[in-house]
Amino acid sequence: MINRITNPLYLLLGLSLFATTLKAANIPTSKTTDHYRLETRVDDVSIPWGMVLLSDGSLLYSERKGAMYRIGADGKKKKIKGLPDIVAKGQGGLLDIHLHPDYANNGWIYYAYSSPEGKGRGSNTAIARAKLKNDQLTEQQVLYKASPNSTRGHHFGSRISFDKQGFLYFSIGDRGDRDTLPQDIKLDGGKIYRLHDDGRIPKDNPFVKDASAKKAIFSYGHRNPQGMAKHPQTGAIWTHEHGPRGGDEINVISKGLNYGWPVISYGINYNGTRFTDITHKEGMQQPLWHWTPSIAPSGMVFVTSERYPEWKGHLLVGSLKFGYLVLCKLEGNKVVSQEVVLDKLGRVRNIIEAADGYLYVATDNGKIARIIHTAP
Repeated sequence: MINRITNPLYLLLGLSLFATTLKAANIPTSKTTDHYRLETRVDDVSIPWGMVLLSDGSLLYSERKGAMYRIGADGKKKKIKGLPDIVAKGQGGLLDIHLHPDYANNGWIYYAYSSPEGKGRGSNTAIARAKLKNDQLTEQQVLYKASPNSTRGHHFGSRISFDKQGFLYFSIGDRGDRDTLPQDIKLDGGKIYRLHDDGRIPKDNPFVKDASAKKAIFSYGHRNPQGMAKHPQTGAIWTHEHGPRGGDEINVISKGLNYGWPVISYGINYNGTRFTDITHKEGMQQPLWHWTPSIAPSGMVFVTSERYPEWKGHLLVGSLKFGYLVLCKLEGNKVVSQEVVLDKLGRVRNIIEAADGYLYVATDNGKIARIIHTAP
């Protein structure tokens, strides 16, 4: 009888199959951490979400529980007043923050939160803007509020970005209603949206001529996008979104396209059963990259700073599940490989490249830190 455990042929075959599985599943395996260290900026944060660096060198950040703070260059912490009514439940609360591209001149700060306003019990994602004066939000304007509200506490999406033309993009997740919302352009949820910076609907949005559609929708068929960034060369908006058990995706967002959720997916239900038998369908976009099993991605940034020569020109993605940063290496408009570049961070909630050229990473273990390149 052949012993399949100790027989060299079977061992070799097993290792080969294992390596092939890793490659096919897009699991990052290598680590290059020697040349980087973390310098803590804030160490008592309750589940950070959004963060931006202001022109005076202070760091503005949100806590999911419904609070916003500013840490000055001197290290002093101030709580921001004037926030709207926020429902902090489950994955909802005060979420992303983003500065207007011309913030230096107009002072507009954009933020996402779960709002109880409008029809129905519970809450849904809202996008607002305001100006910050003496640690008080002023001139607040709600630009978009998804409806109706839901008592479900997950999949708010809520990432925010601007493209090169100054259009405002944001994500709203499927709110846990995968079989109804993502594929229906008459309903909010499971979508990427596009507005003018003041909340007006662009005349060339893809569904403005459909009387029954939500006019702000730019793309649909998404699950829960919690990463969004503008490509520094092409200006295209890239996102990543959570799959269920596997099937996390990176997508390049294009006007009016259907990204497939939940009709096609590389993931399965959390209990191991399948909700779809297909990964491809005509008229539905394939992801640029996917992770199976899931890494639970959150936060993403294109590295453009000279401070990180080994990472410049590539894409960084945070992992909630494994507590690491993944460097997705790019060739043109494609992800060609990946590697873990910093690990043992705790659940990575967000990663940004700030105006000072440093990368800042926020984790659920209560820290916001900047990444320092230490190589000679």
